[in-house]
Amino acid sequence: MNDNSKKGFFYRMLCGAFLGISIIAPGVSGSIMAVMMGIYDELINIISNPFKNLKKNIIYGFPMGIGAGLSVLIFINILEFMFSNYPTPSYLLFISLIAGSMPTVLKEGTENGFKKRYLIGTFFALSFAFSIGLLGKSDFSFGLSSLSSINKGTAYFALSGGISGMTSMIPGMSVSMMLMMFGVYEPLLSAVSELTKLTNIPQNLFIVLPTGICFVLGMVVLSNVTKIVFRKFRSLAYFMVLGFMTGSLISVFPRLPVDTAEWILSIAAVLLGTMVSVIFKKLGQKFNVS
Repeated sequence: MNDNSKKGFFYRMLCGAFLGISIIAPGVSGSIMAVMMGIYDELINIISNPFKNLKKNIIYGFPMGIGAGLSVLIFINILEFMFSNYPTPSYLLFISLIAGSMPTVLKEGTENGFKKRYLIGTFFALSFAFSIGLLGKSDFSFGLSSLSSINKGTAYFALSGGISGMTSMIPGMSVSMMLMMFGVYEPLLSAVSELTKLTNIPQNLFIVLPTGICFVLGMVVLSNVTKIVFRKFRSLAYFMVLGFMTGSLISVFPRLPVDTAEWILSIAAVLLGTMVSVIFKKLGQKFNVS
């Protein structure tokens, strides 16, 4: 596909659709997706300085916004149904997606050799991810009273969105994976799904809006730092990503299946997730992603 086609309206709309899926589907890295589609550099430049060439940025991003919005509307209810009715197989599906991308991240981290000090960064990142995961599974909400039956304060949702935004442009990191780690993924999924059905609008907006606003702010604030870190400390950065991913796997792991049917669905989910991760790896090699 030539450069002109990559700049075309419908191509960018398609890119937006895949980015939308990556936001709501745990284990799928939006940044890796953007690299595969040849738009990562443009995106991170726009996000790191959105008001420079504002008109050009809006024209470039508008079709991606349309594509992302449509894909979220299409897939959000499917995912909400999966997690509501088949939670264990659903979690295992996306855990296998996360695990399947870890060899790619390790390969990036060792591309210029290995140093023992990288393991220190890996350990701290793993510990942080695991701690946040335990925090998310608890009833902790920064001392605030619960604002809904999901027992999470608005400030906690906002913080989760902000940190997820900060990590969203890091290659290999998944937005939904971070939200899972904080324990807010399923409540957010349910809230957005209900909004698409125009039910419980005030309560759901009180959850979704602070999360979304802080996500965007976090993404903008840390995008420049992401560029600098991955440029100057590439190997260490990837080992820390590996630590985050490992910690998140531990923290979001569900209970084991309880009956034969659930075991069959769970095994099928792991096989499907592994197969999809292999396909993405092959596509990544084809497009020189990793």
